[in-house]
Amino acid sequence: MTDIIFTKTFEIPEDYSPKPSDKYVPDWYKNLESYIGGEKKPSGEGQTTGTVKRCMPVFDAVTGGYIIPTYVDIFISQKQLFDSNTSESSDKKIPWYEWPSFGPLGFHPIEQAPTHPARKELLKEAQYPKWINPWAIKTPPGYSVLFVQPVHREAPFTILPGIVDTDTYTAPVNFPFVLNDWKFEGIIPAGTPMAQVIPFKRESWQMSIGKNEELIEQNKVTTKLRSKFFDSYKSQYRQPKEYK
Repeated sequence: MTDIIFTKTFEIPEDYSPKPSDKYVPDWYKNLESYIGGEKKPSGEGQTTGTVKRCMPVFDAVTGGYIIPTYVDIFISQKQLFDSNTSESSDKKIPWYEWPSFGPLGFHPIEQAPTHPARKELLKEAQYPKWINPWAIKTPPGYSVLFVQPVHREAPFTILPGIVDTDTYTAPVNFPFVLNDWKFEGIIPAGTPMAQVIPFKRESWQMSIGKNEELIEQNKVTTKLRSKFFDSYKSQYRQPKEYK
């Protein structure tokens, strides 16, 4: 088993330590029935009745890697801007962030990514926020980490994904993010999944376009997949993945 080390660089409550992603499975997924109508039987038209809960690619994405949670409440409101010429309030508002302790957010000026598609209607007077991550991550030689927004989980924000070579760069990586709705108001509570950490081994790849041999092999796989009503991919093709 390959080691990944999370080292706390400043003091936060122990409750908000990183954990394997399967400890943060979202409620919508846990509460979903495995089969339409609650019964494991064909649809009556030769189709499976398995729901997305039986989909192993979704399961592997939800449970892949590790989750770093937020460690303090963040309250977001809309701050009224004032006209610089008249000092009167304008019709413009920008997100305003407050927190009780720890200094969990930093900010980047709009000019660093003025045309990023996630900016949307964010005004030039605003800034891009970023989560200040208390955790330094170290992976073995040849391994990097993909940081993504925790997948298939509802949140008012989305971090900007990135890849870091955590075998050589072992300082904490902070997470710039955008609000999914820049007019959002409310609390992002401590313990909210902040970032999903997916380690992978770096390798050199070379792309090519498949020929007839690959098409024949693909058709064999598809034929075999269609031989079962339930859990065909899981029982015949899926490989186990383990994160502890």
